[in-house]
Amino acid sequence: MDSTESTKGKESVQKRSPLDLIMNQLRRKASFTERKKPAVGRLFRPSESSDKRNVGIPEVKESEADEGKEKNEPGKEINDTDDEAGSVVGWGRVKQFAQKLGKTPHSQNLSLSHCDLTATDVVELATLLPFLAQLEVMDLSWNDLVGGSLKALTAHLQHVGKLRVLKLCSCRLTNQDLTSLGEALDCIPLIEVLDLSWNVGVGEGHFRHFTEHLQPESTLKELRLVDCQLSETDITALSEALPMLSSLEELDLSNNKLSIKGVENFTSSLGSTPQLKTLNLSKCGLSKDSISVLGQALGSVPALEHINLSCNKEAGGGLTMLSTNLALLTHLRSLDMHLCCLTKEDVLALVQVASSLKELRELDLSSNKSVGETLQNLLQTLPLSQITKLPLNNCALSTHACHALGTAMQMLKQLESFNLSWNKCVGENLKQFLEPLSPDCKLQELRLSSCNLTTEDVLQLESACQRGVLSHLKQLDLSYNGSVGDGGWMALFGKAAALKGLEELDVSLRPSASLSVSPWLPALLEALPHLSSLTHLSLQHWALSSAEREKLEKILCKKNVILECDKLATARPKAAG
Repeated sequence: MDSTESTKGKESVQKRSPLDLIMNQLRRKASFTERKKPAVGRLFRPSESSDKRNVGIPEVKESEADEGKEKNEPGKEINDTDDEAGSVVGWGRVKQFAQKLGKTPHSQNLSLSHCDLTATDVVELATLLPFLAQLEVMDLSWNDLVGGSLKALTAHLQHVGKLRVLKLCSCRLTNQDLTSLGEALDCIPLIEVLDLSWNVGVGEGHFRHFTEHLQPESTLKELRLVDCQLSETDITALSEALPMLSSLEELDLSNNKLSIKGVENFTSSLGSTPQLKTLNLSKCGLSKDSISVLGQALGSVPALEHINLSCNKEAGGGLTMLSTNLALLTHLRSLDMHLCCLTKEDVLALVQVASSLKELRELDLSSNKSVGETLQNLLQTLPLSQITKLPLNNCALSTHACHALGTAMQMLKQLESFNLSWNKCVGENLKQFLEPLSPDCKLQELRLSSCNLTTEDVLQLESACQRGVLSHLKQLDLSYNGSVGDGGWMALFGKAAALKGLEELDVSLRPSASLSVSPWLPALLEALPHLSSLTHLSLQHWALSSAEREKLEKILCKKNVILECDKLATARPKAAG
C-alpha cells in the first residue's frame, strides 16, 4: 500500500509540467511590495495603462491591473504571461542591438546616427520593430549604407504606428528608397517631422518618387531637405505636393540652388500651407528677382514667424518688394538676411516697415557693409524693447553708428545675444555699450572678436562684471584682440568669479601673434574654481610653458573643461592684434 501511494506521488510530481508551476505562481496573491517593484523594462519607458500591457516593451502593471488579472480565466492568464515573456525577450534583443552599436536603448526615442549601420543591421532593426510599439522618434542619420536597403525597414513600419519623427539625413537614399518610404506613409499616420537632408538621391529629379504617395490632410509638420541638390523638376514636385501638406509648419530648402522659375513654381503653392511658420531658403542662390517673387507671395502665408534668406549673395537690391509685404506678416519673430550683399536702399526699405513688425525678436543683418551707414535709421524704427538677438558683426560700423547703438542700448532690455565682432570702431568705445546695462540685464552671449579692444575696454568689461550686469552671460568671445595689455586681462580674470554662469570663454590671439600668459595666468587659475559652469576655454596662440600648461590642465581636468591652446608656443614681442 505504501509502495502504491509512493508510485502515485511520483506520477503526480511528474505530471506537474513547468506550465503548471507558472499557473500556480500566477494564482498566488502578489504582495503590495512585489506589485510596486519596477521591472527592467520600466527603466526604459513610462508606465502605461493596463489596456496596453500586451504592446511594446514589457513592464510591471500597476496594482489595479494585477487585481484585474487575477479575475481572468486560467487560459487568458497563460496567454498574457506568454506575451509578456516574449516582450521581455524582445526588449532584450533591442538592448543587445543598440548596445553593440554603442547606443543606449529607449522605448520612445531610438537614435542610431553615426553608427556605420549596414544593410544587415537595417534588416535586424526591422525584426525588432514589433518590440518598439511606443517608438516616437527614430534617427538613422549619417549611415551611408542605409541607402538602397530602406525597404527592408519600411515594410515593417506598421509596428511603430506612433512614430512622429523620422530622420534619414545623409543616408545615400535612392529613388527606390523614396518610393518605399512614400508607400509606407500610411503605416505611420502620426508622422510630423521628416528630415531627408544631405541626400543627393532625393534631388536630381527623384523627389517625385516620394511626393506622389502623399495623401491629402497629411499630418507632416516639418519637412527638411537641406542640400539635396533639388532640381527644377524636384521643386515642381514639391509645389504640386504642398496642397496635401496643409499642416506644414516648417520647410527647410537651404543649400539647394533654386532657379527663378523654381521659385515661381514653389511660391505659387505657398498659399496651400496656411500654418507655415518657418521658411528656410538660406544659401539657395536667390537673385534679387527671386527675392521679389518671394515677396509677392508672403501675403499668402500670414502665419510666418521665422524667415531665413541668409547667404544669398545675389539678393542685394531685391529687398524693396520683400519689405513691402513683410508688413503683412504680423507674427514675424525673426528675419535672417546676413551675408546677402544688401544695398543701402535695401536697408532703408526695411526701415520703412520695421515699425509694423510688432512681434520681431531677432534681426540678423550681419556681414552686410551697408548696415553701418544706415544703422541709426534702423534703430529708430525697430521695436527695441523686445529684441532678443541683434548680430551686427562685420557691418562696417562707424563711430557715429556706434554712438547711435550705444544710445539704443537703454531700450534693449530683453537683449540676450549681442555680436559686434569685426567692427574696428568698437575699440575705445566699448564703454558706451556697457554703461547702459542694468542689473536685470538678460545678456547671455557677447561676442567682441577682432574689435581692436584696448586695455581700457577690458577694464570697462571688468567693471560691468563687478556691477553684476553680466551675471547671466554664458558665452564671451574676446578673441583676436592682441592690443589688450596684461593689466586688462589680470583685472578681468580678477572679477571673473562674478560670471558664474559662463560656459564658453575665448581669448585666443591671431595665428600671427604669440604672447606669454605668464603675467595674468595666476589670476585666471584663481578664478577658474569659481567658474562652475565653464565647459570650454580657448587660449589659442598664447604661449604657455610646460609647467603653466600642466597647472592649467590639472584644474580644468577636475572641472571637465575642454581646453583649446597650442601644444607649445614661444612668446613673441608684443604687437597689435
